Amino acid sequence: MKKTLLNSLVVAMCAFTQHSFAMTTLNDEELSGVDGQALLSMEVQKGYNQVDNSNKTYDQSNISFYKLGLEAEMEINANIKKLQLGCGGVNGAAGCDIDIDNIALSGLPAGSNYTSDDRAGSSALITNPFLQFAIKNPDKASTREVLGFRLSAEKIKGLMTLGTENSSSPNGINSFSGYMKTKSASGVANTASRIMDYAATGQLIEGTVRGKIGSLTLPLDLHYTSKDYAFTLNESTAPFTIPATIVSGTRMKDVVLKGTGTVNRIDFNGPLKAELLGGLLNLDKQITGNLTGLKTDITVNQNLGLIHALYLNNPASLSLQAQNILWPGAAVAANQGWWLAMEDEVDLGSISPTDKVQITDAVLKQTIAGINYDLTNNIRSCGGLISGCIAGGSLDVAEIKNPALIDFPLTNLNLAGQNFKSNCFGGHKFC
Repeated sequence: MKKTLLNSLVVAMCAFTQHSFAMTTLNDEELSGVDGQALLSMEVQKGYNQVDNSNKTYDQSNISFYKLGLEAEMEINANIKKLQLGCGGVNGAAGCDIDIDNIALSGLPAGSNYTSDDRAGSSALITNPFLQFAIKNPDKASTREVLGFRLSAEKIKGLMTLGTENSSSPNGINSFSGYMKTKSASGVANTASRIMDYAATGQLIEGTVRGKIGSLTLPLDLHYTSKDYAFTLNESTAPFTIPATIVSGTRMKDVVLKGTGTVNRIDFNGPLKAELLGGLLNLDKQITGNLTGLKTDITVNQNLGLIHALYLNNPASLSLQAQNILWPGAAVAANQGWWLAMEDEVDLGSISPTDKVQITDAVLKQTIAGINYDLTNNIRSCGGLISGCIAGGSLDVAEIKNPALIDFPLTNLNLAGQNFKSNCFGGHKFC
């Protein structure tokens, strides 16, 4: 009985194979109508003499790039407590090429009510990941050499965060070797109130007032200079923009961002004392007014430990190379050692500082020339010479237009757009 059943099963399987899955020869026309996709792809690309986006030339005619790719989309949610690569070695005994604490990769935020639990339940999307080798002299077995390899993908879409919190204390990136181009970003800085006086500027205030003598219709213009002034500058706002910026180098710890902006109206008030007519008369006034038209040339010196949130939707790679190599599709060559590259622009979000920005003495010194020009050429009337100009009281100088371009340096800003939710359930900072 068992032999009969077994024979029947074998016969049935053979019949099923012959009639249902038999291979058939296809001609070229028939084959062109068949679609299919391989899970794995292999490719070799010969290097050549080429120029990268930084206008540097690389002769790679003796290098071939061998690529093993996975034609698929992969989802991932991952936390890495500590990533240290290339410590010591060819780039110096002290430090690491890449040294980052508390890396988290997840899906992009969805909605204004996005929580840590939402983030921990999301995934970044990796499209077509691949492994690539750079081989020198690939056609000569005696001198063939592996110059480097890289782990990459055609695109990574997700949120990468670095560190545990967005605060004034740097955390996350300790050193970075690689390439990144930030998108153009804008923000609004809130300036703090401060005193502008001679001790801060080291410069005199000068201007001209106009007074009337008794019933005479002819006015008398009186020029003054003073170092006895103390104006309180009220808080204001300064919208600014940072254009797309390239961050590229080995073992970087900070980055310089350049931008421009305009300081909105600054109201001020305070005492001003000056001599008139060679000391025969005194001007003693409580001055009120406002400054307008200040343009800023902004330089932000930013510690990389204050950059925490990178919104990715671009090709990315991590590579190791024995010499500088311009990998296929890369914007710039990867430097010797470990290299992390994000090829398309990375969004930093809002770059508005969360803390008030201090107006430094150096900034104030740049405003005096414009203030003096306006106060001298746009003469302010103080009324009667005796009753209005000389006697105490107040003088409203109204608007002082100052079109000066001010060099406004900023250092280590805590940026609003770098706030992020942890990639953990239960409210933990890192897990």
